[in-house]
Amino acid sequence: MKFIRKIYDWMASKVHSKYAIWWLACLFFVEAFFFFPVDPLLILFCIQNNKRSFFYASISTISSILGGLAGYAIGALMWQSIGIKLVSWLISETTFNNAVLKYKIYQHWAVLIAGFTPLPYKAITLSAGFCNLPIMPFVIFSFISRGARFFLVSGAIYIWGEQIKDFIDRHFNQLVVLFTVILILSFWLLK
Repeated sequence: MKFIRKIYDWMASKVHSKYAIWWLACLFFVEAFFFFPVDPLLILFCIQNNKRSFFYASISTISSILGGLAGYAIGALMWQSIGIKLVSWLISETTFNNAVLKYKIYQHWAVLIAGFTPLPYKAITLSAGFCNLPIMPFVIFSFISRGARFFLVSGAIYIWGEQIKDFIDRHFNQLVVLFTVILILSFWLLK
């Protein structure tokens, strides 16, 4: 837990740097097709500078959708060369095949659910390209789900900023465990 706490504190120190927005945008872009938990980063940014919470949510949403388009492109255009390797590195082939099957059945609902919940959005972006979902519905449903998720987090922090900061500081270790459990359950649901 101490290692994760050090990372959290290091990221908190970078929120006010001149490159902070670029870090935020880059990490949310990459998260859409590569495993990287970004919600704690958004929370951290919003807590450190409460008045810019909705700005951070906007940057996060736009960057995540652009990253989703990159994941879609990997799934659609580069499946044989990059997609298979990326998927095998991130998730099992069985998990990916289950996601593809569910995706073909539920399509737009899959984008909405994975974009809003802790389910791995990257599995949906790759499978959307692989399954050749029409691009505009993919973008629209990604915008709705990712935007709702990030603006909900930012709005809560905008309203209850100091209390949330105190809560996180007091219960940091338990929150890390809870986040890890949620992440594991999300992967398990895709199996």
